[in-house]
Parts: sequence; structure tokens; C-alpha cells
Amino acid sequence: MSHPAPAAPGFFDQPRAVWATAFACMVGFMSIGLVDPILTSIAAGLHASPAQVSLLFTSYFFVTSVMMLVTGFVSSRLGARPTLLLGAALIVGFAALSGLSDSVTELVLFRGGWGLGNAFFVVTALSVLVAVARGGTSRAVLLYEAAMGIGLSGGPIVGALLGEHSWRWPFFGTATLMAVGFVAIALFLPALPRPAQKISLTAPLRALRHPGLLTVAVGAFFYYFAFFTVLAFAPFVLDMPPMATGAIFFGWGVLLALSSVFVAPRAEARWGLIPVVTVCLAVMALLLAVMGVAPREVVAACIVLSGAVMGVCNTLFTELALEVSDVPRPVASAGYNFLRWFAGVIAPFAIPKIAEGFGVPLAFGVAALAALAAPAVFALRRRHLQRPAATAAAGPAPVVAAVDGTALDAAVLDRAVALARASGRPVLALHVRMDEVLGDDAVALEDRASAERIAAEAARRVQATGVGASARVLHAAAGAAARETAALVAQLQASHLVVGAPHRRDLDDALHGSFSAAVAALALPQAQLVIVAPPAAALRPTAGPQHQPG
Repeated sequence: MSHPAPAAPGFFDQPRAVWATAFACMVGFMSIGLVDPILTSIAAGLHASPAQVSLLFTSYFFVTSVMMLVTGFVSSRLGARPTLLLGAALIVGFAALSGLSDSVTELVLFRGGWGLGNAFFVVTALSVLVAVARGGTSRAVLLYEAAMGIGLSGGPIVGALLGEHSWRWPFFGTATLMAVGFVAIALFLPALPRPAQKISLTAPLRALRHPGLLTVAVGAFFYYFAFFTVLAFAPFVLDMPPMATGAIFFGWGVLLALSSVFVAPRAEARWGLIPVVTVCLAVMALLLAVMGVAPREVVAACIVLSGAVMGVCNTLFTELALEVSDVPRPVASAGYNFLRWFAGVIAPFAIPKIAEGFGVPLAFGVAALAALAAPAVFALRRRHLQRPAATAAAGPAPVVAAVDGTALDAAVLDRAVALARASGRPVLALHVRMDEVLGDDAVALEDRASAERIAAEAARRVQATGVGASARVLHAAAGAAARETAALVAQLQASHLVVGAPHRRDLDDALHGSFSAAVAALALPQAQLVIVAPPAAALRPTAGPQHQPG
């Protein structure tokens, strides 16, 4: 007698360790926009100039940048849980000290300590969620994205609400919230295995010797120079009460979070990474130029709109940095973050100084030129950004069947077998193992063994029909999956690409769009695209997580 497979756990059916970590992540992301509504209040309360107050960003990101060279070394030896707790404890302590500051110098120094805690925290938060969440990596990704979205958009509102009473209260509020997160993590998060591979102190700097990674990091430096101009200098141009500034940056945070999760992968799938980044940075430059000469109501609108552009750029820059070289991802991420965060060291101080000496229009003009410099770097060094082409196996051109491990695979393979028999070709069972890009990191939505099993089982099913078959796994970011599949099909000179129709109510499709819809939007110059609709039986729910959209 057969027993039905257990249903996949519900989204909210998670261990307490997951909610503790997600809550602390949310508080960590809040710190990015928390101080924007109170910058002018800090300047007034501590009798400081905009350039002096902007050093809050300079010290924070200087420490964060330098520590990116160290956090991998530390976390690979301590393990994820101790590193997470160390980061949370440092954030609690230095956020509280920031609220107690009596001079701008003290505040700048304590804010730097806050950056130290943030560096330790963010390097491990995503990996912890992936390790402890129920329901597969997709659930952990969604939880992380939810924490990021709430934190980015909620930070300015929390800063504004507390800042209405005193500029000190947002710092005390953050310390209190992160203290709750620290206690929850200490109580509920179990010990986790230490990384199998230790990272050396010099590995991130050595990684920057790779010409592709260095190109992306330099381009990201110019982009983030423009990014921090908006974040650190625009509040002084607005010169509004904390609640008004908080509402503006709340809108900025909402658009940034939504565009990074939902818009970036769909735009990349449709037009390609470099074209999308180029257009976004051109729009960013235009918005910055307008901010330099427009009344503050228009500046406010430009700030909000810039969030949508920044969300797309953040995701695609991270993806390019992690995919452009064969350097291990934690090492590539550390080297890339070290260089790009240095923009947060220079821009918050340099732009107000330029404004003091030469006027606001020129300050925003310099930031606009920085935004345009990033795609210029990519254009000048485009040969270093080419990803290695997939190798094609020798033999006759196949019919490619894209499988994803769901009930629809049977119909896809049946159609591929029929086409192969009619043309005397073999079948290549292709499975795409997708990465989801999240802020500064990326995570594979399934493990390598599961991906290889799906492809191998599909090939065995084809071979049982008497048709020749082989299996292949293609590893790609979600936004690049359709384009890289199309490139492989062209390289193999395949006659057909057979894919399943979009899945209904699929979590992955909701996050980054349908794979088959993205393929259908592309031109396949030689192969014919065949989209297979699911039979009635395949529409019934199946047990277990789905790793790849149809």
C-alpha cells in the first residue's frame, strides 16, 4: 500500500531560529536609511556642518569596507552562529553609544563601530537562513527578501518617528531592537557546522587581480558614489522635518526593495544584464542632474524614483561580480564589496564639500558623471566581462528538453522524444540550476546533487524509449537563465528547445518570472521553441519543493 508524500511545510511553519534571524536581518537593513531623516537634526543638535555629519556614512562604510577583507577569514573559523552573534552584539553596543554622543566626532567614531558589527552580521545572515529554514532554499530566499524589504523601507520611517522627539532616539531604538534579535538568536539558533574551507586574509585582494572582477568592482565604485550622494547629501538639500524626509525615503526604500527582487531578473531576462545596467545608470545620471537644479518637491520625487533604478543596479552588479570569475563566491564577494563600499567613504564627505565650495548643481553634476562612468568602464573593458562559453559535446545536434523535476517533465520529455524520432536526433535533458541574487550575495535554489539527479533521471526516461539521450546541468542566475539556455541551444545547433508551460502559483515564478516565458521572448535563430501545456494530471499539486520555474 502506497502512502502519500508529506505536504511541503507552509510558509509560516518555520522554526523559531528562522524568525529570530529574519527579525535581526530586518533591523540590520534598517540601519541603511535610519539616519537620513535625522541628518539635519544631528547637524543642528551637535552644531556641525553637512560635511561633518556626512562623516557618519564615511566612518560606517570605511570600517565596513575594510572589514570585508576580514569577515570571511573570521566567519570561516568561528562558524556562522558565533559570527552572527558577534555582529549583533557590536551593533547593539555602538548604536547605543551613538545615541549617547556629545560631539560629532564621538558620533562618527561610534558609527564606525556600528559598521564593524554590520560587516560581521551581513556576511552570515543569509547562509544561516538557508541552513535552518523549512521548505527549501526558496523559502529562505523569500524570508530574506521580506526582511530586506521591510528593513530598507521601514528604516526611514522608524528614524523619522523617533527622530521627531530627539535625534538620539533612533540610535537607542535600533540598539533595543537588535538586542531583542541578539537574545532571540542566542536562545533559538542552534550550533551550525563550520565552513569546510577556510578563507585567508589576502584572498579577497588576490581575487581582484581577475580583470573581470576588478572591472565590475571599479564600475560599482562609480555607481555607489552616485548612490551615496542621494543617501547622504540629498536630505540636506530637502531640508525638511524628519517625518517628511522619512516619508520620502520610505518611498525610496519600497521601490528599491521591489525592483531588486521583482524587476531586476525580469529586465535582465528580457534585455540582458549590461544593456539594462547601462540604461538604468543613464536614468540615474538624469535624475541626479535634475536634483541639482530643481525645487525640493521635484528633488523629493527624484529621490523616490531613484530607488527603482538603484534596486535594479544593486542586484545586477552583485550578479555580475559573482558570476564573472571562477573565484569562490565568498572571496569574490569580499573583494568586490571592499572596493565598492569605498564609494561610501568618499562620496558622503566629498559631495557636501563640493556643494559648499562650488554650489549644489555642481555637486550633483559630479555624482551624475560618476553614474555615467560605470557603464563607460564596462564598455572600455567589455572583453573582460564575457562569461566563459559552455562547451558543446561532440555528436549530432540534439533536441533539447528543459526539465525541472516537476510532474510536467513527463509531457516535456514525451514531446522531445517524438521530435527526436522524427528527425533521427538524440535528446539532451537540460536542467537549469538557478541562483537567486540577494543584496550583496547569491544563493543556489537547489544543491548540485539534486540538479544532477533531475537531469539524469530525465535522460534515463528518454533512453528507455530507445532514443539516445544525455544529461546536462546549466548553472545560471535566475535573470540570466533563459539567455544562457538560448546560447547553449545555439552552440549545440539544436533543432528544438522543448520547455514546459509556466507553472501556476509557483513561488519561483512569482519571484523572478517564468523561465519559459523568458525563453519565448528571446530570438532562437536556428532552433524551434516548443512550449508544452500540462496535462490534467500534471495540474494536481505535487509534493516537495519546486526548484525551477517552467
